[in-house]
Amino acid sequence: MNKQILISGATGMIGKRLILALQEKGHKIAILSRKPAVIKDVKVFLWDVEQQKIDPACLEGIDTIVHLAGENVAGEKWTAARKKKVINSRTLSAKLLYQLIKEQQTSVQTFISASAVGYYGDGGDEILTEESPNGKGFLAECCQQWEAAADEGTGLGLRVVKCRIGFVLCKGEGALPALEKPIRFFAGAGLGTGKQWVPWVHVADVVGAFVSAVEEESIKGAYNLCAPFPVSNLSLTRAIAKKIHRPVWPVNVPEVLLKLILGEMSSVALISNNTSAQKILDTGFQFKYLQLEDALTDIYSA
Repeated sequence: MNKQILISGATGMIGKRLILALQEKGHKIAILSRKPAVIKDVKVFLWDVEQQKIDPACLEGIDTIVHLAGENVAGEKWTAARKKKVINSRTLSAKLLYQLIKEQQTSVQTFISASAVGYYGDGGDEILTEESPNGKGFLAECCQQWEAAADEGTGLGLRVVKCRIGFVLCKGEGALPALEKPIRFFAGAGLGTGKQWVPWVHVADVVGAFVSAVEEESIKGAYNLCAPFPVSNLSLTRAIAKKIHRPVWPVNVPEVLLKLILGEMSSVALISNNTSAQKILDTGFQFKYLQLEDALTDIYSA
């Protein structure tokens, strides 16, 4: 059955691809935007999260909300003000949507929210399932509050899905260009020990998983959106270097240097997430890219 879907954060790396994927399946799309925009076959409604303002007409006929909005976690240094902005962009946006649902007679049945594997903090070599506890540090705190805001929907009788996304591989967008840049300029090296697990996932599989979450009503709760075979930071660095024909230095970038340059934000590169994809596999979802080699081949041959 075709859905009427409202998407926040729709112009980002995942959102713009998700719109096309859902339209191909026959679903009708509306989006929330801070600025007026013209997108083919898409209704655009304005909102302002900081001002807690939203066009009340945005929920008319909507049965599914996909909540992708949020400030870039690694966009700027983590000052106290920046941390607050990152968290508020996720939690206050969910609050605004739920407040509108409470005020209206709506047909909304499903709320699907992005989250991240940062929820677990630094897990070392431990295999992390959706039942693993919330970790420590800013990333873990941000994800915990992010998911708690989404979970408010269960009290409204909604089906709530929380997608804990890993390191998304996408050509020219997201986190990959930042990792690729020093490699391209012959400065590629493992970060810290280089042994920390990186739960990578191809952007096409992230989009595919969100489509499944929209269509399969049995999917609810938290899911790790990461390929089944995570790799070490050094292995990922070497794999990228091989694709772009660059060497990798035999000496890693010391953790102390990363912390000196990036401060607390160095944890984005240093924490280890050995995540399990078993729960999403058990729903019947099939990854298009199971192996890192195949994912990078697709990205760098495009």
